[in-house]
Amino acid sequence: MTAVNVSEYKNIWIFAEQKQGKITNPVYELMSAGQELAKNRNCQLWGVIIGHNLDQQVSLLLEYGLDKVIQAENLKLASFIEESYVQVLQDLVIEYRPELILGPATFYGKSLFPRLGVKLQTGVAADCIKVTIDPASGDVAATRPTYGGNVLAEITFSQVRPQLVTLRPKAFREATKNTNKGGEVIKKQISDDKLTASKQVKEVVKEAGTMANLAEADIIVSGGRGLKGPENFHLVQELAQVLGGAWGATRAVVDAGWVPYPHQVGQTGKTVNPKLYIACGISGAIQHLVGMQSAKVIVAINKDKDAPIFKVATYGIVGDVLEILPALTKKLKEVLKK
Repeated sequence: MTAVNVSEYKNIWIFAEQKQGKITNPVYELMSAGQELAKNRNCQLWGVIIGHNLDQQVSLLLEYGLDKVIQAENLKLASFIEESYVQVLQDLVIEYRPELILGPATFYGKSLFPRLGVKLQTGVAADCIKVTIDPASGDVAATRPTYGGNVLAEITFSQVRPQLVTLRPKAFREATKNTNKGGEVIKKQISDDKLTASKQVKEVVKEAGTMANLAEADIIVSGGRGLKGPENFHLVQELAQVLGGAWGATRAVVDAGWVPYPHQVGQTGKTVNPKLYIACGISGAIQHLVGMQSAKVIVAINKDKDAPIFKVATYGIVGDVLEILPALTKKLKEVLKK
């Protein structure tokens, strides 16, 4: 990291991630965190969005009280390409000099921010669940889980700018609208000669399947080792389907090869914040709890009455998950007429 004259840097930015021309849900959490930090620092909160034909999304961002939104446009930026997005962001940072940039710890954010950090010779705090700012100096302290979620590490910045921080999705509340504040749009038409990426996106193909997205689902049914084997995981999937939700799994189950990694919930998987989380045969290791304990209602099913999962559960059922799940699914089908 290179020390800089920090007095030349001001204001806080959020990177407004978009996919196929639509702002992603983590952006609303970034705005919430950014609003709090900007208030404490007594500075402006800006958004930066990169893509093509984004006027509607920019208007939406302004409804959340951003002071300014930088809209970087080019047809070649419609889809995410690391090289191009890094170059655009680097140029904007050099021009406007923000002291802090917040981004989502999503696939895009995890790819973009480390590269940007290298280009700018600055530090990156990744996958954070808490972030604070010193009102006087503007130095940031960011907290992230480490060692499998068993330890919380605090990362601090000093005499480096901009400070780059990615926030774990579902770890922060979403922002509320503030239409009383009129923001400004700074539109940047990016020339083709600035975009020299060696690759391009030809087509975006949506994954087949009717199940809800795990990270965004309001209802999640997850399974653990208590299911005894992959042949019983259909019980979790069937209950999730009846409830119109998504299904997940613990790290132990994924590591055992029972289900693919995209369904993993926990510190090394997805962090979720559903209205209802049903934990089936899950003991409640800290690595898993970190990723789901903020759910509004947690129902735990486990034959071990002393399982740690019951300490965070709203409701608990002590019994054999292989007997309870079929009965529960059958009853819900009758009640919900499915």
